[in-house]
Amino acid sequence: MPILLDSAPDHCLRIGLVNNMSDEALKATECQFISLLDAASGNRPVHLSFYTLPGVPRNGAISNYISSRYSHFEDLWHRHLDALIITGREPMTENLADEPYWNSFTRMLAWAQENCNAAVFSCLAAHAAVLAMDGIRRVKARTKVFGIFDSTCAAKHPLTAGIKSRFRLPHSRWNGVAEDQLAACGYKVLTRSADAGVDTFTKERNGKLFIFLQGHPEYETDTLLREYRRDVGRYIKGESSRYPSIPKNYFDDCTAGLLAAFEERAIVRRSEEMLPELNVILGNQKITNTWQRSATAIYSNLLNHLCAHESPMLLPKGLNAMAESDPVSDARYLAELSLEEAG
Repeated sequence: MPILLDSAPDHCLRIGLVNNMSDEALKATECQFISLLDAASGNRPVHLSFYTLPGVPRNGAISNYISSRYSHFEDLWHRHLDALIITGREPMTENLADEPYWNSFTRMLAWAQENCNAAVFSCLAAHAAVLAMDGIRRVKARTKVFGIFDSTCAAKHPLTAGIKSRFRLPHSRWNGVAEDQLAACGYKVLTRSADAGVDTFTKERNGKLFIFLQGHPEYETDTLLREYRRDVGRYIKGESSRYPSIPKNYFDDCTAGLLAAFEERAIVRRSEEMLPELNVILGNQKITNTWQRSATAIYSNLLNHLCAHESPMLLPKGLNAMAESDPVSDARYLAELSLEEAG
């Protein structure tokens, strides 16, 4: 198996995952990135080490788990890593600079600019990074950007080599950053969605490639389902005043209708006795994963970039890093999407 979690041989890529997700999602996020990197790595060995930012609130059980499995955050300054992947988490404050982990985040950001060939910032981490680097503030949307969205490539870049001209990515966020502000500060937008805005953008700092993802290519097939079930539960239990929206382009029409009818009843009469009914509706689902191929390509291209800079012998034989999309393949892929939607 190319993903190594213990010892690292001499010739391997070393990646640090800074996992800041909530206690409930921490282990699932580990699995998502392990699976994605495993699919993207091919035969190239990748050593993955885990960190989390100091200041992220944790309960006792997860704190013990982190102590046993994660490297100490301060050890980061003495490690050689080819890349960092930094996750987001649900915000606790309106201003990201007021988050309890902000100082640790900015310190890590400065370290990455000097010591890693690349860094990937996911969702809220992307918003925090552009705020710290260029003062770009996120803007809250009127409705949550939640579901699977059609995206297109906006610029040629090795990171999007081999990705179809039209593809899909999951999103789950309330906030976003404006494309015109990104462009004004020298960011390059690689992919965008008509409904979700910018997906992927990059910037080079000190010769290092910084990659920002507002979406979640790492999501597993049922991740949005679990998020939706969690948020409905919060509403029914009185922990949230807003009933969550159904993820777009995710459930089939019949299920979406059942969930809409359930929402109407739940708004009239909140009761935890309704949760088993919700679980029955969601438990009968068979979700089609329409984004895994593109997600794997993005991260495979990232690993190619790291190999080219750190260990060229790990590059796949015959790699053409600037491969373009094939119009015939694109047409076939669009046909596959249409069949999936029809089914």
